[in-house]
Amino acid sequence: MRLHIRHETSYAYTAPARRAVETLRLTPGGHESQFVVKWRVGVDRDCILRATTDPFGNSTHNFTLEGPIESFAIVAEGVVETGESSGVLKGAVERFPPALYLRDTSLTEANGRLRRMAEATADGASDRITLLHQVMETIRANMRFEIDQTDTGTSAGEAMKLGHGVCQDFVHVFLAMTRHLDIPARYVGGYLLRDDGADEQAAGHAWAEAYVDDLGWIGFDPANGVSPTEAYVRAAVGLDYLGAAPVRGMRYGGEGETLSVRIHVNEVGRS
Repeated sequence: MRLHIRHETSYAYTAPARRAVETLRLTPGGHESQFVVKWRVGVDRDCILRATTDPFGNSTHNFTLEGPIESFAIVAEGVVETGESSGVLKGAVERFPPALYLRDTSLTEANGRLRRMAEATADGASDRITLLHQVMETIRANMRFEIDQTDTGTSAGEAMKLGHGVCQDFVHVFLAMTRHLDIPARYVGGYLLRDDGADEQAAGHAWAEAYVDDLGWIGFDPANGVSPTEAYVRAAVGLDYLGAAPVRGMRYGGEGETLSVRIHVNEVGRS
């Protein structure tokens, strides 16, 4: 499948900011079932985009804007070819051993309820893959997808208590449960070609990868209850959302920030 992706992020301020410093993780990497045909990242103000890789191996761009800054926009756009892999990641460069991804963060730490849920789900599982699918289904049975009810600082325990959230919340709960069961798991940020025909989205997508001996990293999308298909484009990984955030930064001064995100994902050759 050949997918065209355009990711626009715009900031505006009612009172100009003095400076903005941003880190972008907007560039997909290659592996056996994902080939980046072309990709570009740009900013609509004069600045130097410094390309590098972060500790997890994600392709990143960093830039600083000097004020006064009333607004600025970031655009990432390109074409990626994907193939079916049954959710198994092959050919990706790994900088760390799987055990690193047993590490908890403030967003993924399992509280008492999540630990009990994980242990109950694991009881009677015949193998690790079955267990991981059962964890995914347990989450879906206890949470519903609902936007504008959580934010990037909502932890796994808080999301489960609320009983709803967006894809990143489902992933944080999945990570909390699997890591409690001593299964390495990590956060994946990227893009999804929706199956409802809508190509414009207000946010990227997120899913998890868990490590299974003799198979390697396998993807699980607890928000949709599936393993990733060729409709998924993998852009960044981390211990949680903050480590894989597509755009993350800080500003100095300024008031009344407005953030707008528009993402288009469509199959090339189709409208």
